[in-house]
Amino acid sequence: MQVTTKAIVLTSLKYGDTSLIVKVFTVSDGLKSYLLKGVLASKKGKLKTALFQPLTQLELVANHKNKGTLESIREAKVNYHYQSLHTDITKNAMTMFLAEMLANSIHEEEENKELFIFLEASLQWLDVHDEVANFHIYFLLSLTKYLGFYPDTYNSNAPYFDLLEGEFAIAPSLNPMITGENLNYFKAFLGISFDAIQTIKMHKTHRQELLKSLVLYFELHLHGFRKPKSLTILNEVFS
Repeated sequence: MQVTTKAIVLTSLKYGDTSLIVKVFTVSDGLKSYLLKGVLASKKGKLKTALFQPLTQLELVANHKNKGTLESIREAKVNYHYQSLHTDITKNAMTMFLAEMLANSIHEEEENKELFIFLEASLQWLDVHDEVANFHIYFLLSLTKYLGFYPDTYNSNAPYFDLLEGEFAIAPSLNPMITGENLNYFKAFLGISFDAIQTIKMHKTHRQELLKSLVLYFELHLHGFRKPKSLTILNEVFS
């Protein structure tokens, strides 16, 4: 079946000497993996490797057999041209990290328009704004809404947030917790919009600690989730 769909690139892996296996999130079918045969060797082909950088927003014409095998792409073009996402050093580090987080988090091969619209709009916001140091924190928290484990904000005046239970707690337990100053920052991110993220002033140490807790939150709630390798690079860029 031939499908025309918007798509966001998550990962791109070399396969053999000349091919790529590309994992993308599509509007039409959720997560899809494509084999791009000979794309690294062909200078004249319709598909250019530059199109498949992490988080590039594309329009694809693809063949979907929907048999759990690698699909094929007939045509691809950029749907939204980024101005700074791949060239600004901070945003590029963030892009690598978020692409890895998304690739480790999204597994459904089914349509999820709300999630796609959220990703598309968030990345376009990141592309055109300059004060983005808190972007990934807010992005990951918001992403949990679409993945089904957004923090339960009932009892949000309690002094602990239980990462395993996904809720605020009056007393500590053996579960991993967010407490103290990091908890105040965590609460500040709940219920705001992207345009308010620069109003939260954090020291880089607190930002790194909160991010570490958020990655653990994903790990605790998503089966088979792997901690992103690019987290180290992101922390280096921000320090």
